[in-house]
Amino acid sequence: MKTEDAALIERCRAGDIAAFEPLVEKYRQRVWRLAYNVVRDREEAWDVAQEAFVRAWQALPNFRGQSAFYTWLFRIVMNVASDRVRARAARGRAFGTERIPEEDWDRVLVEQPHEAQPDAAATGAERRTQIEKALAKLSDDHRRIVVLSDIEGLSYKEIADVLDIPMGTVMSRLHNARKRLKAVLGPLLVLLLAVVPLLAALIAPHGADAQQVVRFGARVLLATDKPPTSASLRPGPPADERLKAFLPRLRQLTGYAEYMPLDRYRAEVPIGSVQQWSVPGDRMLEVIPDRVEGDTVYMRVRLQRGAVNEVTTNIQAARGNPAVIGGPRYADGVLVIIVWANANPQPR
Repeated sequence: MKTEDAALIERCRAGDIAAFEPLVEKYRQRVWRLAYNVVRDREEAWDVAQEAFVRAWQALPNFRGQSAFYTWLFRIVMNVASDRVRARAARGRAFGTERIPEEDWDRVLVEQPHEAQPDAAATGAERRTQIEKALAKLSDDHRRIVVLSDIEGLSYKEIADVLDIPMGTVMSRLHNARKRLKAVLGPLLVLLLAVVPLLAALIAPHGADAQQVVRFGARVLLATDKPPTSASLRPGPPADERLKAFLPRLRQLTGYAEYMPLDRYRAEVPIGSVQQWSVPGDRMLEVIPDRVEGDTVYMRVRLQRGAVNEVTTNIQAARGNPAVIGGPRYADGVLVIIVWANANPQPR
């Protein structure tokens, strides 16, 4: 263990909480980066990082210094992040999330061709997209191995300590992960392994994306088996012709026969911005456009009631391809949320 870490840890054990702050400052970016690689959600990764540091502080009396502090800390991060992923999967959704092809879903969203970019910028964006897709094709175990080895620079033994697996398994998984990356990326693999900042940039907000503005919105419907009977329900804007034409597909997807429009929302914001709307049932709908690929906007969606996350999911939405999310029960049925997006809106 590094001398400066050891000295700070001894002060922490003596009850000096101020000595823990330099450790947090030193490792917080690496902790967040590791958490994000597991949960794939920027905000949740910060939650994981915070919880991991709290657990580390509480567990410091049991830390014996048999490994480096950061490998011990990374193991806590992996455990917290994995617990979050399992909990998210266990929550489930009423119908799941599905991209629904629907041409001309909303004609106010007019496509605009991408502006010409310099060759160098275009080449860089293309490489980034290739690497992102290649990493996405790896299993969770293989992707974590690549991150720990080629981004964080951990040794085989340190990775084995973090993941609690034999060192031989680390070597085997890393070999197989790089073999698969080579098959997908070819010569670009050299770039991926040699230029660590480029790889690290893949799990942090991208500068160009952060400046891009997207337009998106949501329709909230009440889906029921029979016409709703709750007298307190307040219908929203009436269904337009496009929504009426879409209802047969919606019935096929959800199994419900009746749909009452409750609300409709719109936003035009930069990538990474948080947009929140109040939803019937004392709920809050949060939509965060995460990145853009072509005409598709990748978004994170959360439907929250009080402190409870009722729906947490990642979706893809575009003009002609809205995403349909099945929500929780409300009144006589369930909430259904339709999310559309335009990656290249014309200026208003």
